[in-house]
Amino acid sequence: MRKLASIQEVREIKPIPGADLIEMAVIKGWQVVIKKGEFEIGNKGVYFEIDSFLPIQEQYEFLRKSSYKIMGEEEGFRLRTVKLRGQISQGLLLPLNSLGLSADLETGTDVTELLGVKKYEPPIPAQLAGDIKSGFPSFIPKTDEERVQNLDPELWIGKENLTGREKLDGTSATFYFNSGGYGVCSRNWELKPQEGNTYWIVSKDNNLETKLQQTNRNLAIQGEIVGPGIQGNVYKFNKPELFVFTIFDIDNYRRLNEEEMNEVCEELGLRQVPIVYDNISLPNSLEELLAMAEGKSLLNPKVNREGLVFRTEDQSLSFKAISNKFLLKQKD
Repeated sequence: MRKLASIQEVREIKPIPGADLIEMAVIKGWQVVIKKGEFEIGNKGVYFEIDSFLPIQEQYEFLRKSSYKIMGEEEGFRLRTVKLRGQISQGLLLPLNSLGLSADLETGTDVTELLGVKKYEPPIPAQLAGDIKSGFPSFIPKTDEERVQNLDPELWIGKENLTGREKLDGTSATFYFNSGGYGVCSRNWELKPQEGNTYWIVSKDNNLETKLQQTNRNLAIQGEIVGPGIQGNVYKFNKPELFVFTIFDIDNYRRLNEEEMNEVCEELGLRQVPIVYDNISLPNSLEELLAMAEGKSLLNPKVNREGLVFRTEDQSLSFKAISNKFLLKQKD
């Protein structure tokens, strides 16, 4: 589960040119605008990541003008990437005592549930909603990738022989065959067969049930669906299209490596998410890596890409770097 709200230490404080009342704090790999003098280096606070949906409570009311949103039938405050005084600010940092929390809480403690924080989810188009059959299958991991800002830099700085695939702006999907049973899943749910549902349309268009059954293996195909009715169809496809980013071996509970995935996709006639960087070494700073995340989409060069997903050939390291230019232009 993603730690949307957690106890974190201030690693660095930087001045903002021309600003008398605010300054910049560095939390893990994130930077966030704070009130000047509210924190010192080494102080702990509650850090709320972008995409957090905070409840309607007095301590968050200062966010109403900039962040008020309705999610489903619930009101709250949605945190997103913003620019203040020319500086990118991502998330929110508040003192522990302002939220009634003890200073004895250890760094890294997850307080998401305690504070009633949820992940903001934009409205789901009708063709994506579907009839829920069950929760997401326990024998397959969900498709979320960790953001590079949350990783220890030692895990990735200077790493060699990685692939950087485009992070597509669509909706993730999982199609599996396991012990004679076939399933179609959205990001969080397994769905019943339903006419007009985008996930099942993609399943039928690609004949996935038959193709997976014929491999004589228990596999899950995970990919991004893009097209009409999905994120504004930024890539301008005429119908829903699937681009694979993972093939999961259910029996051995592991992702297939790059070579194995290429073989299965070729065998099944499936397209993969475009590769932007192949067999590369990663840079020595977060700033350089985030700069790599920016650029035009390989599916439609008229739009900026969302970012990149980096993986080692054996899949032992996998994470995403989202373009700040993309985040600043998000509307939902």
